[in-house]
Amino acid sequence: MIRRRAVIGVLVIAAWLAGLGLLVRREYFQPELDRLSEAALRINPGAVFYGVMQGNQQIGFASSTIDTAESTITVSDYFVADLPVGGKARRATARTNVTLSRALRVRDFDLALETEGPPIRATGRVDGDSTLVLAITSGNAKPDTQRVALSGPILLPTLVPIAVALGERPKVGKRYVLPIFDPASMSPKNVGIDVRAESLFVLDDSSAYDSTTGRWHGVLPDTIRAWQVSSETGGGFSGWIDEQGRIVETTQLGLDLRRLPYEVAFENWRSDAGKLAVTSGRDILETTAIAANERMDGRVDSLAVRLTGVDLTGFDLNGQRQRLSHDTLLIAPVNARTLAAVYRLPSMTMRAFTQSEPLLQSDDPRIKALARTIVGNERDPHIVAEKLNQWVHDSIAARITFGVPSAVQVLRTRAGDCNEHTQLYVALARSLGLPARIAAGLAYVDGKFYYHAWPEVLLRDWVAVDPTFGQFPADAAHLRFVIGGLTRQTELLRLMGSLHIDVLNERGDSSPAAR
Repeated sequence: MIRRRAVIGVLVIAAWLAGLGLLVRREYFQPELDRLSEAALRINPGAVFYGVMQGNQQIGFASSTIDTAESTITVSDYFVADLPVGGKARRATARTNVTLSRALRVRDFDLALETEGPPIRATGRVDGDSTLVLAITSGNAKPDTQRVALSGPILLPTLVPIAVALGERPKVGKRYVLPIFDPASMSPKNVGIDVRAESLFVLDDSSAYDSTTGRWHGVLPDTIRAWQVSSETGGGFSGWIDEQGRIVETTQLGLDLRRLPYEVAFENWRSDAGKLAVTSGRDILETTAIAANERMDGRVDSLAVRLTGVDLTGFDLNGQRQRLSHDTLLIAPVNARTLAAVYRLPSMTMRAFTQSEPLLQSDDPRIKALARTIVGNERDPHIVAEKLNQWVHDSIAARITFGVPSAVQVLRTRAGDCNEHTQLYVALARSLGLPARIAAGLAYVDGKFYYHAWPEVLLRDWVAVDPTFGQFPADAAHLRFVIGGLTRQTELLRLMGSLHIDVLNERGDSSPAAR
């Protein structure tokens, strides 16, 4: 059951969407617009290719192409990989086309994502500098269209390396503070981008075929200078870039994106595709889990852990049951008073958490009808929240999935991991006027902390529940790091490979509890 409870399916995709600039975000570089306009004149057309590597094994291929015209610049990114998740290789493919003005201002974009779930497509168009028209489609469903107000021109994360490299020659120690639009709060936030190191890379310019091994290898090596840039709190780009702002190498989730000649990057991967076994040493669910220094049995009512190895700035670690003191996170027992709501449904407040969102279709007639069937005429928020939790736990088969979940799709398939359970629960709750939101972080299971997602509902205060584990409320072994969907969950990537957890104190029921 451990493997069925991870949020990694979404994070793997999000990692590479963000790394290649495919994640749809809005970034504002108001102080840099004039400089970027000048930098755009130095952008050269061309294509670069990458191998997606796990250690010494290539598991995918990626490319980035820039075309220039008299009045526009087009950036096209492609990514395909067989990612080892949940005991098998799961293919993910992403394509993005972004059209920019010659001043590097976004005019429109088109993103397509294909995984085991329904295909996702997102299109955007900027009207003037005041409105972004965004449409998101899951499978054959009707597009969900939003109009997002803007306060000025916008850029995408794929242009962060270009902005750093072309504005002026990068210098170790230089810091760029870029106001980035945060989709969770619908407001800009300042993110620091640091130039951390400078080095020389030897890259092959071309390929040659070796008939004895049946493989391509690189030839005509060339030495290029590159700089390591890193964002302090996520939302930007982290990796090595050259003087043209092209990615040389970047790493996420233990996977490397390495620049290679086309034939080496693509033909060798194509010949190896499907041949690599997914062992526990390669499975991303297991390699990203964090071993606990102390075993905890049964339901955990309160918990104290020390978090080290990462900068905790920007995470949602304080609030409700959680309190962060220096590097120690305290999760208190649930106060019974917190479960007693002071209102009746539907809620007339917190409207932002009762509204429909893309892929979270609380206004869909099927979602509404099911929610009413589950709770009947009940209007007590506590009872409604518990009934929904029990129904989702009992009715959605626990199964690893790999994709971006849609509430309507989960309702149709009746299967999924924590992402699917959470997405459907939040949609059902919101359809009844019960404020609900998505939380994500780490949950303890059998000696390890796994990446996990769960809902929070508003009773007297926000309360964590877990339909995946069948817990109401969720126990203290849930360490919340972010509140929000995919765009916030990408911030968990900062933890992977760096976070250490020491259990300092725990208290709970010694009898086994459902997880």
